[in-house]
Amino acid sequence: MAEPPSHLSSFKDELIQLIKRLGTYLALKMSNLFSISLQKLDPRSVGAIAGLAVAIIFTYRFTRSPAPPTRRQPKRQAPITSSTAISTQSNITLMPSGVYSSSEDLRAQNTFDEFFQPVKQPTLGQIVRQKLNEGRKVTCRLLGVILEESSPEELQTKATVRPSVLDVLLEITKFCDLYLMERVIDDESEKNVLLALENAGIFTSGGLVKDKVLFCRTENGRTSFVRQLEPDWHIDTNPEIVSQLARFIKYQLHVSPVKTEWTTGKVLSSPSLEKFFGF
Repeated sequence: MAEPPSHLSSFKDELIQLIKRLGTYLALKMSNLFSISLQKLDPRSVGAIAGLAVAIIFTYRFTRSPAPPTRRQPKRQAPITSSTAISTQSNITLMPSGVYSSSEDLRAQNTFDEFFQPVKQPTLGQIVRQKLNEGRKVTCRLLGVILEESSPEELQTKATVRPSVLDVLLEITKFCDLYLMERVIDDESEKNVLLALENAGIFTSGGLVKDKVLFCRTENGRTSFVRQLEPDWHIDTNPEIVSQLARFIKYQLHVSPVKTEWTTGKVLSSPSLEKFFGF
């Protein structure tokens, strides 16, 4: 015959001890209450008291004992076929790593491309506008700046536009109201200058018209032109004229192979017009 479990035996021993203690306690209290000594109680009285105690204990334990836990019925799952199991397993293994990894790789590649992409170089038009500080009206001498010739006497025979300055000059005509001016000795010199500018395409490709090419017979005449036009910039090779106009013109560019230090910040120096714009 199988022996009862150990936890039931322990519970039984504890219950017996509890009944004995409670019986003794109730008997003592009742004997005191009715002035009866413990020795005078007969076995029947003790048994009745013990029975009452057992009833009270079991009633108390029954009312205090928690309800037994209910067992959950397991949910019935649909049968998993072999193809479904393989598909589910592949999704578990591929989705978290494959999709996440591909998106992270794409983001990293985009960041790398943005960081190492070549820096966009500014266009010639942007450089011209920046260097001229958004100035809209420009006056410029022809000799030594636009033309290869450096004296009025040379213009009597021919005039030649410097090829290296052509792109910059055309860009200035697109952005600025440009006036070209020069001192000449005779009408033939004027014709030579206009013909050279026309052959270079300045009147067709740029925004310059012949009426904006001005001629005079003296240096003071050029100074007078500049003051009347009130440009934002004047470009010249004569330091005396640059010095005279410094009070009236916002900015000036002195073109000279020898750099001249000017006390005023309104006058800048450059070996040539194209080098002033970085070309």
